[in-house]
Amino acid sequence: MKNPLIHTEGLPAFDSIQASHLEPAIDQLLSENRDTVRSLLTNTKVYSWDNLLQNLEDMDDRLNRAWSPASHLHSVADSDQLREAYNVCLEKLSDYSTEMGQNEDLFHAYEQIAASDDFKSLTVAQQKIITNALRDFQLSGIALNTEAKERYKVIQQKLSKLQTRFEENLLDATQAWKKLITNPDELSGLPESCLSLAAQTAKSADKEGWLFTLEFPSYMPVMQYADNANLRREIYEAYVTRASDKGPNAGEFDNSTIMVEILKYRTEKAKLLGFESYAHYSLATKMADNPDEVLGFLNDLAERTNKYAKQEFEELKQFAKETKNLSELEAWDVAYYSEKLRQKKFDISQEALRPYFPADQVIQGLFAITSKLYDVNIKQREGVQVWHKDVMFFDILNPQGDLRGSFYLDLYARQHKRGGAWMDECVVRKKSGNGIQNPVAYLTCNFTPPVTDKPALLTHDEVVTLFHEFGHGLHHMMTRVEYSGASGINGVPWDAVELPSQFMENWCWEKEALDLFARHIDTGELIDDDLFEKMTRARTFQAGMQMVRQLEFALFDYRLHMEFATNESLDIQDLLNKVRANVAVTKAPEINRFQHSFAHIFAGGYAAGYYSYKWAEVLSADAFSKFEERGIFDKKTGIEFLQSILEQGGSREPMDLFIEFRGRKPSIEPLLRHSGITA
Repeated sequence: MKNPLIHTEGLPAFDSIQASHLEPAIDQLLSENRDTVRSLLTNTKVYSWDNLLQNLEDMDDRLNRAWSPASHLHSVADSDQLREAYNVCLEKLSDYSTEMGQNEDLFHAYEQIAASDDFKSLTVAQQKIITNALRDFQLSGIALNTEAKERYKVIQQKLSKLQTRFEENLLDATQAWKKLITNPDELSGLPESCLSLAAQTAKSADKEGWLFTLEFPSYMPVMQYADNANLRREIYEAYVTRASDKGPNAGEFDNSTIMVEILKYRTEKAKLLGFESYAHYSLATKMADNPDEVLGFLNDLAERTNKYAKQEFEELKQFAKETKNLSELEAWDVAYYSEKLRQKKFDISQEALRPYFPADQVIQGLFAITSKLYDVNIKQREGVQVWHKDVMFFDILNPQGDLRGSFYLDLYARQHKRGGAWMDECVVRKKSGNGIQNPVAYLTCNFTPPVTDKPALLTHDEVVTLFHEFGHGLHHMMTRVEYSGASGINGVPWDAVELPSQFMENWCWEKEALDLFARHIDTGELIDDDLFEKMTRARTFQAGMQMVRQLEFALFDYRLHMEFATNESLDIQDLLNKVRANVAVTKAPEINRFQHSFAHIFAGGYAAGYYSYKWAEVLSADAFSKFEERGIFDKKTGIEFLQSILEQGGSREPMDLFIEFRGRKPSIEPLLRHSGITA
């Protein structure tokens, strides 16, 4: 029987992939790759793009096309067998990556091409790929002595294992906690959508009553709507202590030691390569020039925002005191009373908006908006193998019917799927012997699933999340770069990668855009002017509190990776408490262990880079302001954004691309205006 991970023509054969396929496929491909590199370096005297680098791109692409579906399944359909095989392969891939990054003959071949007369005749994208590769050789320890190179390899292995373990602990901790409620009196205040989901979850587990979990569509409505303060407190404490030494599963999936180990190895790696800290190291591949620029940006934003956040929290405390005579607003009360205050001030709630956002309607609206902006058509393709029955597959076509890209869409939360929302690469656009290989993306969310035979109704927040991830997807799929090293999001500095995603969110707040898809499921009515005005007024509700919360995460992340370098006995909780004391307006209880579930920085790609969200939000808000000036569906502006940002991928510096689109450097004013924070 053929191994579906090796025979990678077309789309992944998700119906056929088994955990037992992973290790044989990776072993074979790594062996073939090593032979290929050895042969290319041995049999070539004068290196060029065509006789060396194109072959390396083809070789890497074959490996990526095998590993991508395997890695994706680990995230969306986890099992013990898959997890075990994944971790074995991860170690082998880590060793291979280090080996290639420290291959001196390969490094000198790149140097030779960069110094040759032919270099200037290469495309901008090809030149950028070579320049980035020479930088990445340095970041892989090419200049280290033999002993240091071996140490680098060990560090990479350790980090690979630890970061995966962090994420697996978090998934296991999230799924370990459940609460069954059989007395309806305990469920006062909860909306029908939440109760129906809890009843369906209980039924799936062969139980009577309502079963609540720590998956976000179950957790958040309890925090926002449950009148039962004890229930709110119980689920809050379970959620904020996941994978930690506290809470109902204290110590069982504990990430405490893992976090420290990750920081130790990251710091050692950075110093081995000559950087002061991992925070300094991380900037080697980002837009920001130095730590002072990052911290200055975050602290300036905190200073501008703090007074608004404090005013908002004082208003909330006063409201809770007047409403329930609460002398102290606890952490598990904040979302509940915020929702009550939102309803009082604006006569609107997420639940009231749900009927306007059936999932299928939202998807079609998203496609209609994309079509208006970029002159493309998006059509569903049937018969594609998927990993779950809810997953859909779509093609993006130009007006002539030619394929630009494709994507899988996996919308709903379920067991054995990690939380959050993300876009990932399945296939990368590149030139091959058979022509152009079209890009394919995975778009993954964790929305409230359909209940019984009713269609899924999304909250407006979920609509925004879908648009966000689709923005990432467009960055990957609309690229015109023909070389995988700079195609789509590849080669894009991490603090610019959120620009297209945050940019797409803006259309969720425009009446002209909402009128394309926001129709009441029962009446077919559009969101009227009165309801839209309430939405618009409520958009900046507690925007200051939300801003300082994000700044808390970003400052904690960056300071943690910077300060650990001079103090390996640094107390992670103590640093988080200090950051909170400086910027937070809500008080976290002692039991809160947010850091133990901060997968963005301990398991994802945002280590010493969480500031990227705010950094890129400045770019995205200013980019959208050009549409505000010209019209949100101005075709000329849409094509300009497509050509200057989306199609260029990582072939040029993001600041140059932004200036090309906007005609100037970015301004922070549109972000402050959108957030209701003005001078």
